[in-house]
Amino acid sequence: MNKKIKLLIVDDQELFREGLVTLLSLQADFDIVGQASNGEEALLKIVQYMPDVVLLDLRMPVMGGVDCTKRIASQFRDVKVIVLTTFDEDELVFDALHAGAFGYLLKDVSPEKLFEAVRAASRGEYYLPPTITAKVMAEFTKLPRTSRKELDGSFESLSRREIEIIRMVSAGLSNKEIAAQLVIAEGTVKNHLTSIFNKLGARDRMHAVLIGKEYGII
Repeated sequence: MNKKIKLLIVDDQELFREGLVTLLSLQADFDIVGQASNGEEALLKIVQYMPDVVLLDLRMPVMGGVDCTKRIASQFRDVKVIVLTTFDEDELVFDALHAGAFGYLLKDVSPEKLFEAVRAASRGEYYLPPTITAKVMAEFTKLPRTSRKELDGSFESLSRREIEIIRMVSAGLSNKEIAAQLVIAEGTVKNHLTSIFNKLGARDRMHAVLIGKEYGII
């Protein structure tokens, strides 16, 4: 039997939390282990339940979502945060992602996309809807370009298949979706991504995409 994904729901609106519990509990591979009404309470619940994924609002009393995400990223490396909020201001998006969030969703997201985001985060994959991805890429274009000398040899060492995969990652495809399109095993996709990260000196999927954008291959 496959291991269930343990979820912690953090939002200061009790009615919204209960609605999420009802919705997410319908998925056979999800296990709602707890709820919290603010970031400080969330940290205590993480110690108690050690969830795989935390669904986290941004604006809450006592401790907000960005500060909580920073604490989770530094203290609980195996716990992945997905921001679930009503706010899509650029500053909030960038602050949350810099803090260590693996996903940023608005509360009007479809149930299917929410489920997909949870499963992606549990695998250590980033999940951003197209509108948020567009903000990230727009911000990236404002950054000073990295010296070509610093990057020489990295791009050239990528295989055709690795370039194909990094382009698919930039389009928002999960490992499973990439595997299906390329007719290869999901484990093979993970191996290719590990190779890509090593060659580019990338920390994760998003970092690799940004480097790919720098090279002009995305």
